[in-house]
Amino acid sequence: MSYRVLAINPGSTSTKIAVYEDDKALFEKTLRHDPAELEPFDDIIEQYDFRKVLVMEAMSENNVDSQSLNAVVGRGGFIRSVSGGTIKICPAILRDLKDPSLWGRIHASNLGAFIANAIAEELHIPGFIVDPVVVDEFDEIARISGIPEIERKSVFHALNIRYIARLIAKEMAKDIQEINLIGVHLGGGISVAAIKEGRVVDVNNALLGMGPFSPQRAGALPIGELINIAYSGKYTHKELTTYLSKTAGLMAYLGTDSGIEVNKRIQEGDKKAKLILEAMCYQVAKEIGASATVLAGKVDGIFFSGGLAYNDFIVENLKQRCEFIAKVYLYPGEKEMEALCQGGLRVLRGLEEAMEYPYP
Repeated sequence: MSYRVLAINPGSTSTKIAVYEDDKALFEKTLRHDPAELEPFDDIIEQYDFRKVLVMEAMSENNVDSQSLNAVVGRGGFIRSVSGGTIKICPAILRDLKDPSLWGRIHASNLGAFIANAIAEELHIPGFIVDPVVVDEFDEIARISGIPEIERKSVFHALNIRYIARLIAKEMAKDIQEINLIGVHLGGGISVAAIKEGRVVDVNNALLGMGPFSPQRAGALPIGELINIAYSGKYTHKELTTYLSKTAGLMAYLGTDSGIEVNKRIQEGDKKAKLILEAMCYQVAKEIGASATVLAGKVDGIFFSGGLAYNDFIVENLKQRCEFIAKVYLYPGEKEMEALCQGGLRVLRGLEEAMEYPYP
């Protein structure tokens, strides 16, 4: 039997959508939203009906009958920590996606479940989310930070990393539970994940926490100096959070988060640009090495994904430092839309059971 799945991936000023029929993409489209169109809404969640109408119109324009859909999948946002997989949308998920106290923020990705749920209920078909950023499969030892007041948390590019791990397992002709991988997502933020028998047992906090600096994030910092900055009076709490999570890394050193721009400067002889990009690669490679120790050296492969995996300078620099650990696989760019659709398809085909959100 053939199945059709609609996937919805909202951003702050865009909504990516795709319809897959089994493994074939019928169409993919990015709907752009003028900030003036979004201005009347008091908060992000209120936008879901506005965006839903645009999604339905886009399907019609691309000759996809909504009645032909078998499921709708939305990008998972900042809910409570969950195991990886496909999760049924339920009232508790929608409630938690509206609660900023859980993670201190309401991200645009939180809209995915609301749009998917509205369409699914209208069509009387299942609605799901797949591998939200808060997938948590940590071994308990990985949660210990160094002080009791702080527990290490799992926040990373779960959707892309977990899907590419499946693709590599398929390429190896093995089940995902039979291999160990180190997954590296290279984007505005950087995730380096230790994947043991299909579970991400450890990963740096790719939003605001540990790990390497990235085009936008500060990564791990010397604690003493960070305390001094926090109490300097130069920044409010919000300003410092924004600095460390959006305008640090390459942005802070070079004034750009574009790998293309940094490469151009390097080719023009900019020694500082070369040093900073090499330093980012150096820190990513150190995190890969740390992940290898988490897996006790039993690593079947290392993969690079994300937009910066197209950057030959970065990829070659990383290969030189970590190829001795295991074979390196390249999956440049993001496969998020495919990953969302395939998460729904696995459930429809009976290959995976959709999880119930474990909170009342």
